[in-house]
Amino acid sequence: MGFKLFLLLENFLMLLPKEIRKSFFVLLANIAYYLSSRYRNIGFINLDFVFGGKLTQEEKKKIVKYSFKNLLLNFLHLMELRHISKEELSKKITIQNIEAVQKAHKEGRGVIYVTSHYCAWELGGASIGIFAEPIAAVYKKMKNKKYEEWTLESRERFGNSSLEKSNVIRPLIKLVKNKEASGILIDTAINKREGLEVEFMGKLVHQTSTPAYLARKFDAAIIPVTMKTDDEENYTLVFFDEIPMEKTDNEHSDILKATQLQADWLTKLITDKPKFWFWIHRRFKSSYPQIYKK
Repeated sequence: MGFKLFLLLENFLMLLPKEIRKSFFVLLANIAYYLSSRYRNIGFINLDFVFGGKLTQEEKKKIVKYSFKNLLLNFLHLMELRHISKEELSKKITIQNIEAVQKAHKEGRGVIYVTSHYCAWELGGASIGIFAEPIAAVYKKMKNKKYEEWTLESRERFGNSSLEKSNVIRPLIKLVKNKEASGILIDTAINKREGLEVEFMGKLVHQTSTPAYLARKFDAAIIPVTMKTDDEENYTLVFFDEIPMEKTDNEHSDILKATQLQADWLTKLITDKPKFWFWIHRRFKSSYPQIYKK
């Protein structure tokens, strides 16, 4: 019953003008900021941990509030992706450095897109499928199956597919062997068994080494990608240059270097405009669990 009401709400909201629909989600974000002390505190803890005393309390508040807003805007994008056309999307999205992707394919290589919870990540995933090529995106299983189906339908509407994280290596290997594309988030909290230790935002954390492992073994290209915006209406899908992948006699060292370069890319992205990253998740919990016990 609850999910049916949610679908009714979706249909009602999609009848409203875009500005009203957006205002509704921004209102929800503001309410969530004040009601959710748990996630609000996580945001402040992360900012203090990373930046120390470099930010004022007001600056931190603006960033954390925007994290709530950005999360709800991504939810709005998921909803709108179920109803919008490719033609409508092409009017609001500009593509930058698609040449990096074209170069890899001209060389007969598959592409592994690495990305993060930065800016409009839901819109970004769909846009890769529309403007570059269909991707198989790795995701984490959700507790609510109805909502998971709804989310995956939105993400897959324009040709993308989804791979559940728990059994993902074999499907990813098949993709790169076939010169097809995959998408992997590199900013989720993982335990020590799932990745390699790298420096991210000045802290030692564990990050997935899967993109580097696949790129080295199957000669795929690791291409970072993200969305950027100045007005939350018009977006730029930015493809960055390929992450170099060495192939020496030391496999572990090669994979670690490429994994660190991915962390460096994301660190610069966040440092340049920190408000767009998803600060209200416990990214550092595996290596520094004590900071969240305050």
